[in-house]
Amino acid sequence: MQTILVTGGAGFIGCNFVRLALSRTNYEVLVLDKLTYAGNRCSLESVVENPRFKFVEGDIGDRRCVEALYREHRPVWVVNFAAETHVDRSIDDPRPFVTTNIVGTSELLETSRQFWMGLDSQSQPAFRFLHVSTDEVYGTLGPHGLFKETTPYAPNSPYAASKAGSDHLVRAYYETYRLPVLITNCSNNYGPFQFPEKLIPLMLLNAVEGKALPIYGDGGNIRDWLHVEDHCRGILLVLQKGRPGESYNIGGRNERTNLEIVNRLCTCLEEKLPASQNRALQEKGIRAYESLKEFVADRPGHDRRYAIDAAKICNELGWEPQYDFDSGIAQTIEWYLHHGEWCRKVLAGKYGRERLGLKTEVER
Repeated sequence: MQTILVTGGAGFIGCNFVRLALSRTNYEVLVLDKLTYAGNRCSLESVVENPRFKFVEGDIGDRRCVEALYREHRPVWVVNFAAETHVDRSIDDPRPFVTTNIVGTSELLETSRQFWMGLDSQSQPAFRFLHVSTDEVYGTLGPHGLFKETTPYAPNSPYAASKAGSDHLVRAYYETYRLPVLITNCSNNYGPFQFPEKLIPLMLLNAVEGKALPIYGDGGNIRDWLHVEDHCRGILLVLQKGRPGESYNIGGRNERTNLEIVNRLCTCLEEKLPASQNRALQEKGIRAYESLKEFVADRPGHDRRYAIDAAKICNELGWEPQYDFDSGIAQTIEWYLHHGEWCRKVLAGKYGRERLGLKTEVER
């Protein structure tokens, strides 16, 4: 049986990709995850009984661990989701982002190259190393234009810079060694199993509990929103049909300001869980979710606008998003309202939904 090695497979996008790969392929899916605060076994509970699923707790930067997995499972595809991803945390302390996103990716690439070089002439052409990245590597856009695969990199946060560095390493392994790599750069993901430090799940949980909805700056920062299931379908398609050495942008064609997102969440919550029936709000004398909005100091170096041109993956590989924003956000809200236990498990002792990204220097 052929194997897909999925690093970071217990995280938000990774766990959704694991479920897709098990349902859409007949491959064994081997997850390697360090289980940091945002990686959780409970996100994979629905697949643990699948005989084609295997899990190993480990670090992509641990060469011995990864070499042992390669020897035993001999993966035909490697999908690297393993990364520190939250911009605010990278402002507070960039070091974990450099360690995982750059050094860890470097170690994984070199182990993959050594494994690939040892394959026979029939197996080598089938091998793929797909690196999952972000549109944040491109920096910020003005009021017009879209990020293309040819857009120069100009990262503005420590997180974005660490992902840009890993992208350059992956590309260099193709140019130097001809390792058959692929890179995908996505827009903002949303959907089930997202750790509640990110905008949509954070606002949802705060609203349901009658807590403040902090909006950075004037709320006018624009992001292109992509449902995680559409993203995962794109990744699988790139693995199956993408050209080695190429990058593919995956975007949702759903540009919204942060304020528009929060307003939409409030409107949808009013339909699904009216404020008049929400005990947490009633106990605090709150009559509407919108009254919870609170404008706060902006994030340092906050990029104003992201928007992706996904023409390449659409035209060359036939990808199209299946979710429009209305259906996607409705599904997401419904999921979080019915998975309170998952939220409690992943947050317990790890994150209290406090504001991050306010430090200007790292404590020594």
